[in-house]
Amino acid sequence: MNAHLEHFTREMAAFADRKREFLEIGRRAGLFPSAIARRDGGAGEQEISVWCSNDYLGMGQHPVVLEAVKDAVDAFGAGSGGSRNIGGTNHYHVLLEKELASLHGKEAAVVFPSGYTANDGALSVLAGRAPGTLVFSDELNHASIIDGLRHSRAEKKIFRHNDTAHLDELLAAADPDRPKLIVLESVYSMSGDVAPLAEVAALAARYRATTYVDEVHAVGMYGPQGAGIAAREGLDGEFTVVMGTVAKGFGTAGGYVAGPAVLIDAVRSFSRSFIFTTSLPPSTAAGALAAVRHLRSSEYERARLAENAQLLHRLLRERGIPFISADSHIVSVFVGDDRRCRRGSALLMERHGIYVQPINAPSVREGEEILRVAPSATHTTQDIEKFAGALDGIWQELGLPTAVPGKP
Repeated sequence: MNAHLEHFTREMAAFADRKREFLEIGRRAGLFPSAIARRDGGAGEQEISVWCSNDYLGMGQHPVVLEAVKDAVDAFGAGSGGSRNIGGTNHYHVLLEKELASLHGKEAAVVFPSGYTANDGALSVLAGRAPGTLVFSDELNHASIIDGLRHSRAEKKIFRHNDTAHLDELLAAADPDRPKLIVLESVYSMSGDVAPLAEVAALAARYRATTYVDEVHAVGMYGPQGAGIAAREGLDGEFTVVMGTVAKGFGTAGGYVAGPAVLIDAVRSFSRSFIFTTSLPPSTAAGALAAVRHLRSSEYERARLAENAQLLHRLLRERGIPFISADSHIVSVFVGDDRRCRRGSALLMERHGIYVQPINAPSVREGEEILRVAPSATHTTQDIEKFAGALDGIWQELGLPTAVPGKP
């Protein structure tokens, strides 16, 4: 064995007790959150209820989306055939970008194969190509934001999570003539809490900063027509660039950024993760377009999600089960220990057929492990009551925490 392989053999052996396991599941179209879990190479199967999916509104199985996907496959085949600038731009890509720009009231939008590549590619350009740009980034921003800023090579200042007083201090200390970019999320993926967007917008105006808000876990679910938290708060015009995804609330795959045409053109022209990769299959773009259009005219799915999240918040409070935030539909149940978090997840699956993925480092800090619960619009009231009861029994059995440290 060579030295390179020996290094990773030792590293993975030391990491064995924390190695990530990937559950193979088959989501059942028309029946989600029901799915079939497969173990041992498919030899064993179990019917389960999924409680950690990002398909928050069930659009991944909506008839209008499935029909659009099938029609596009019949018309254009399975793949796009190339990158966007070399044979891979289909009319559905163009229509989807126009729809997303309209959704956010922006001049233009550009679609990437994933949300990760959208953040990485857009921020590497927006932070990196304006000389001297100073970036202000929330400390809990997603890995894709961190990587995009790292690839931009721009200088950055990290402000404490959702701490606008700290952000104000950092902005005030900067050269007033230096280009500034504030980057944050609206709904944070692991905690479920919501950013103080009004305060951030006011600071951006005061210090003449460009703003970039990641609405990945908000688009589809919040605001008029599903345009996100900024739109819900009447602040959509205050944020320069909106980044989002069609892989969560819209139930398909892909990421995007929307904003002023000059910035979007720069991203199209210079983003390596846009230029040097195969574009979304036309069928995926068609399904995403159908989902966006449906949710712009339907409030039903958003209302169901809100009702289900509020019910779960109440039931967990009644049982003394701590969760980090009640701001959103992401219900991050606090465990604070990797081994017990894994054990709780395993017991939910074994005894109740409930699948909730344990979340550990590096997705969260060590000692802040969670069960990231995501009730969806497709769960019933009975599903939520059953889940809360099952979790309560396991909580008591394992002697898990009754509070989030440092939270009243």
